[in-house]
Amino acid sequence: MSISPDIEIRTATIDDLAAVFHLGEKIFTSQEFSNLYRTWDEYEVTHLFNSEPEHLLVAETEERVVGFAMGTVIEKARSAWNYGHLLWLGVDPCFSRRGIGSLLFDRFRDIMLSEGIRMLMVDTQADNDPAVNFFIRKGFENPTEHVYMTLNLRKETESR
Repeated sequence: MSISPDIEIRTATIDDLAAVFHLGEKIFTSQEFSNLYRTWDEYEVTHLFNSEPEHLLVAETEERVVGFAMGTVIEKARSAWNYGHLLWLGVDPCFSRRGIGSLLFDRFRDIMLSEGIRMLMVDTQADNDPAVNFFIRKGFENPTEHVYMTLNLRKETESR
C-alpha cells in the first residue's frame, strides 16, 4: 500500500455533504453491508455535520471527495472519561489500498486526542473482514460480534 501524495484530509464543509452522502451510498450497499446500508442516510450525514462538524473529515484529490470519516464524542454521566466513536469511515473503491482510510483514521484519532478523549470505539459488521483487520492494525482490541435482528411489522399485521 502506498499513500497517495495528492490526497488532502480536511474538515468537511457544507458543500461536501452531497458528495459524502453519495459516496456512502456507493460503499454501504445492501448486498455488501446490510446493517450499514440500513442506517446510512442523508439525515445521518446532515445531523453529524450540524452537531459536530469538527468530527466530519473528507479526503479529497483533484477537487473530488474520495473518502470520509465521521464521528462523535460521547460524554458519560458520572464518569471522568469521554469516549470517541468513529461512526463511519469510507473510501471510494476506485481509491482503495492507497492509504486513504489510514490518513482519515489518523486525523480523526488526532482530533480525539486533542479533545482529551481517553477511549475510541468503532463498530462494523462481524463479517466485514477488511474493516475488522484494518481496525486491529490500528490498535483496536477485543472485537465482539453484535447480533442484529429485524421484525417486518407489515408482514405481522398482514397475518392477523
